[in-house]
Amino acid sequence: MYLGLDLGTSELKALLLADDHGVVGVAHAALTVQRPQPLWSEQQPQAWADALDVVMAALRVRHPDAMRSVRAIGLSGHMHGAVLLDAADAVLRPAILWNDGRSAAQCAELTQAVPDLVRITGNLAMPGFTAPKLLWVRQHEPEVFARTRRVLLPKDWLRLWLGGEAVSDMSDASGTLWLDVGRRDWSDELLAACGLTRAHMPRLVEGNAVSAQLKPELAQRWGLPAGIPIAGGGGDNAASAVGMGLVAPGQGFVSLGTSGVIFVCSDGFTPNPARAVHAFCHALPGRWHQMSVMLSAASSVDWAVRAYGFADIPGFFQAAAVLDGAARARAPLFLPYLSGERSPHNDAQARGVLYGLTPAHSRADIAYAVVEGVGLGLRDGLDTLSRPPNARPLSLVGGGARSAWWSQLLADILQVPLALGAGGESGGALGAARLAWLADGGDETTVCTVPPRRGLFEPGEGTGALHQPRLERFRAVYAALKPVFAQGVQ
Repeated sequence: MYLGLDLGTSELKALLLADDHGVVGVAHAALTVQRPQPLWSEQQPQAWADALDVVMAALRVRHPDAMRSVRAIGLSGHMHGAVLLDAADAVLRPAILWNDGRSAAQCAELTQAVPDLVRITGNLAMPGFTAPKLLWVRQHEPEVFARTRRVLLPKDWLRLWLGGEAVSDMSDASGTLWLDVGRRDWSDELLAACGLTRAHMPRLVEGNAVSAQLKPELAQRWGLPAGIPIAGGGGDNAASAVGMGLVAPGQGFVSLGTSGVIFVCSDGFTPNPARAVHAFCHALPGRWHQMSVMLSAASSVDWAVRAYGFADIPGFFQAAAVLDGAARARAPLFLPYLSGERSPHNDAQARGVLYGLTPAHSRADIAYAVVEGVGLGLRDGLDTLSRPPNARPLSLVGGGARSAWWSQLLADILQVPLALGAGGESGGALGAARLAWLADGGDETTVCTVPPRRGLFEPGEGTGALHQPRLERFRAVYAALKPVFAQGVQ
């Protein structure tokens, strides 16, 4: 039995995985994001520990025998966050999250200070990454920076709380802009540019390696065996890929969560920073991946449901699905940049836009525009990635994948087959449990299997030609508004 913990932006999930790949139990605890100023996005790390207590107590009540049989724990979590600790490992300020956009100016400063940044990291400096966040703290909260003795990523703060060890894995560390991604080691040059050294950084391990042991008092509290190992784990997307068995070159997925992600595995370091593609280490040794990221995917749907008074998300999709081909062609266009955008624009100032509204448009037209806009944003990202000609279908995961109508629309827009696999909704928690299994001595060919397929969405005949004019107008609207966004319009 293995335990996977996935620290998401909106919830913490715990999953119990049996040796036959069966999911024995799952527990969730909700989390909230604080936005005290425009572009800011923060959470209190203590809220993560409190949520962990909630899910572990729930699993102990529901599955006491399984909890007593756990042999290892794995960790997954949202990337790029900055948790600042003092010499006693006390938290100095709220964690700055991945979707925080305050550090655009610091990105430019870091790029100028380290001309080799793109070569070393394989990535452009973006406000979502960890390094510019520390530069921002250094400039705007100097007393906090002066007291900082350790910087951890969110899931790695949980590891410190669980096992007392400051450790990160290669996939999560890739999103800091302090890692030499090709060499899988910290870059002293990039750390120095932020006023930091290796002493501020956690020890690095591969995601399938043992990183710590669970504290005895926590094992007793939760009904777990004493001293069980904690695996290195992975960033949320790399861990999700492991959970879906996507570990070979050319395999990949589309994730429809708060953010939208297209992830493709590779056996080498293949950066494409000119298009704001992320090139990161995978959670397993000797492998990397490319990733395009849009910041507002399913969160765009959540916004539209609230803003336009839909009763619920199913009702929203039902309204959008009413539109036929001719009505879709007349619908407004939606730019889904509610929190800025990463791939392919790297534009923290970009904003959400409804373009082309007329008195004839209804709530249904707007619903379709929002759903389509997310798909067009994902298509922008897909077109930046390197995929072999014989690439397999991409797996489709995340909360948005629960809508068969949206899944088919995405296949039509992306012009790529999308496969639904059993267990895909478990995301990073399943991958974290599998990494725990590997850390306990499991064999990769046995552990990292591809779950059975439970659905396949093929692009419809002629849909490429149908969506191409909308895609071209979508891109033209962004290009026209980019200078306006640069003026800081809120």
